[in-house]
Amino acid sequence: MAKRFKQPIFILFALLLAFSTLLAACSSNKNEGQQSSSGEGQTSTEQTQTTEEPKEPQEFRFTLASDPPSLDPATMTDAQSSIVAAGIYEGLTRLNSNGEPEPAIAKEWKSSDDGKTYTFTLRDDAKWSNGDSVTASDFVYSWERALKPETASEYAYFLYYIENAEKYNKGELKDASQLGIKALDDHTLEVKLTGPTPYFVSLISHYTYFPVHKATVEAKPEWAAEASTIVTNGPFLLKEWAHADKLVLEKNPDYFNADKVKFDKVTISLVEDDNTVYNMFETDKIDWIGAQAGSVPTDLTAKLIGEGKADVKPVASVYYYVFNTQKAPFDNVKIRKAFSMSINRQSIIDNVTQANQQPAYGFVPPSIAGADGKAYREMYPDNYFQENVEEAKKLLAEGLAEKGLSKLPEITLLYNTSEGHKKIAEAIVDMWRTNLGVEVKLANQEFGTFLETRDAGQFDIARAGWGADFNHPINFTYDLFYPTSGNNDGKYNNPEVGKLLDESLKTTDIKKGLDLISQAEKITFADDMGALPIYYYTTVTMVKDGFQDVVSDYAGHIDWVFGSKK
Repeated sequence: MAKRFKQPIFILFALLLAFSTLLAACSSNKNEGQQSSSGEGQTSTEQTQTTEEPKEPQEFRFTLASDPPSLDPATMTDAQSSIVAAGIYEGLTRLNSNGEPEPAIAKEWKSSDDGKTYTFTLRDDAKWSNGDSVTASDFVYSWERALKPETASEYAYFLYYIENAEKYNKGELKDASQLGIKALDDHTLEVKLTGPTPYFVSLISHYTYFPVHKATVEAKPEWAAEASTIVTNGPFLLKEWAHADKLVLEKNPDYFNADKVKFDKVTISLVEDDNTVYNMFETDKIDWIGAQAGSVPTDLTAKLIGEGKADVKPVASVYYYVFNTQKAPFDNVKIRKAFSMSINRQSIIDNVTQANQQPAYGFVPPSIAGADGKAYREMYPDNYFQENVEEAKKLLAEGLAEKGLSKLPEITLLYNTSEGHKKIAEAIVDMWRTNLGVEVKLANQEFGTFLETRDAGQFDIARAGWGADFNHPINFTYDLFYPTSGNNDGKYNNPEVGKLLDESLKTTDIKKGLDLISQAEKITFADDMGALPIYYYTTVTMVKDGFQDVVSDYAGHIDWVFGSKK
């Protein structure tokens, strides 16, 4: 995942312009490539009776590192789950590979003059995999469910834009009918927001906003854990889920835009080791590597890129380490700064990852949009701190003194099992040993277990990565270091940062909102070193000949749903 000096994929003003066009003619905003089923172009009976050669079924094969931890939209938090969910669910809108919103279950929408009320008109031909119609009430139920405190959705805050959503999620409001979500009829959904949110039509493409089937959810708590019990509404059906082995998806014949779906079958093998993934590609057992769906082995990356066998692309994602700021010694800011300032990011890129990543000294990637035609990083460079070994040594000594310690307690760096993550961790631990004279142990866990451990705060330092959910810097700031965010795994807490981010959500002035976000980011890293940024991702991809429209999207996730094979 990541980006290297590419132009913003779309800027917020462009989104506003596109949205204003939608208000005038929503029907003009169509999914490209949608084929007509009207029969236009047929000129004779003979044409309709022409016998065609049977079409060979199209299959696409790729890998994920492990079982998706959850396929319940309310509890999903990770790339593995979202890659599968993109095929089996459909929200009101869907982002294309450039990060631009397109109609999905909502065929059109309009907003009020003050930008605080959205009215979505839903398609009348969308169905659940059990044959039931998808209605506006499904979205009301699903969003209310994601906000219920007992659901424990880590992404519930993504719905805080909705009137009274935060109060309901925090248990301060018991009556769900007071939420700003209402089904006006089966195919009309009204949403009232706390303030004008120009990027709302992008935001609702996120999986937390996906609908779920009420009767299925209420019939069995584990409804989303098996292919036999899950009910979905997307382009594909989950036909097989052999845990720890593979998932098999098949084209959904009842999907409203079925003509656009070219793959008849998609097989997702669960393979953790990068070398095994590469061998599967070389022996024609898979068709794709990269963008969170398998990784090219790090020791082969530079060679394959140089030979033109692999492509490298900057994407909107950041690779970083999380400090447990609630636990010694990383409850001390000087010790956090010492650990961050004592590593050589460019050396890691040149000697370990070797995929043209860009060193990170903040969290918002260079490709994320700003204002006035500029990227956010053009407006606010991430010069929040510098690498400086001598200063790091001094800060470590001062931090230990403040803690009343003569030496650091035992520290463990936790990462999810991957040869790439292991090599990065080994390089960084060696830098800490050489530059600071400290020993840090390494530990790894399978991805699902790792997420549970990190979420529970049972770590000293832990690996993390974050890819854009939509193209706006709030997605890398509010999500990752707002004091009460469900994705703030290090529990970094600075009330001033929270206040600035809150204010950024309330203003209608785009530039002012970005200024407030940049102030919050600066405090987080220049003053507090709330986490340890390492680099902005690129993704290295390989694809078999003949596949079209299978790409890495702007955020660094595989965009495969509407691909095809010649």
